[in-house]
Amino acid sequence: MDWEPIYAVDLKKDTFARLLHMLKAPGFSGQIPASEVASLAESERKPVEVLMVELLPFARAYSRPPISNYLVGAVARGTSGNLYLGANIEIPGHSLGFSVHGEQSALSNAYMHSEQGVSAIAVTAAPCGHCRQFMKELSPESDFGILIAGSPATTLSALLPMAFGPKNLPDFKAPALPVREVNLARPKGISDDLTLAALDAARKSYAPYTKAHSGIAIGTQSGRIYKGAYIENVAFNPSLSPLQTALAALIVAGDDTSSIARVTLVEMENAKISQKSVTEAALSALAPAASLQVVRTTI
Repeated sequence: MDWEPIYAVDLKKDTFARLLHMLKAPGFSGQIPASEVASLAESERKPVEVLMVELLPFARAYSRPPISNYLVGAVARGTSGNLYLGANIEIPGHSLGFSVHGEQSALSNAYMHSEQGVSAIAVTAAPCGHCRQFMKELSPESDFGILIAGSPATTLSALLPMAFGPKNLPDFKAPALPVREVNLARPKGISDDLTLAALDAARKSYAPYTKAHSGIAIGTQSGRIYKGAYIENVAFNPSLSPLQTALAALIVAGDDTSSIARVTLVEMENAKISQKSVTEAALSALAPAASLQVVRTTI
């Protein structure tokens, strides 16, 4: 991890040292607990919203944009008070549509930590329309703040007027947050840690439009496991595949795609869509030597 670009941040030396120690700690998952956030804000004598913007260089250090070379960092604040880091990810040689935007990375981080809701997000540049649509899925019934570095604070509703969201559909039941687990069956004869982790991710998936619940677990050479749930969007294209969500978790934890050794995908049997082909394609570019296991499940 290259931390050189963050040394110019406007933070006290001890605050900077605490943050760097936290981010470098084994097991860091991109989440800064609410108690630590409050302590940092008090130490800096700044509102949490200001602290979020000042954390953006730390988040941006996780960016992986081999195609655009454009670094994006994002910091989401959950209703719990926890903060979640995220950064943009691009897949070399692969479709641009498989990129993970910085906002999606931070928000999927919150999702995988079972955050109840999101109250605000800070980002290094104004969110694109793709990300605004993704945000709407997480909070269709309430607004949340958008903090853009160097610009006045605004809200999602101001950036996305006359929005099309899940509530526009007649059979709308619930938004993506809080996470509601699906009772997927445990495949018979399966007991390895990677498959069980992928099943846990699939149970957390949000798939109200296809009902194609799925999840992925990435196993690294060091033995660490990263999980990713499928997160659908009413506009379809901004949906995050389980591999994208898992990659965001891996990278914000300070790991690298070169460490990927094994991947297990758990998805619904006879579902309307499958994540298998896009997972294979992305892995061929990121970790061609990694093995992929596909396991089917039912409700």
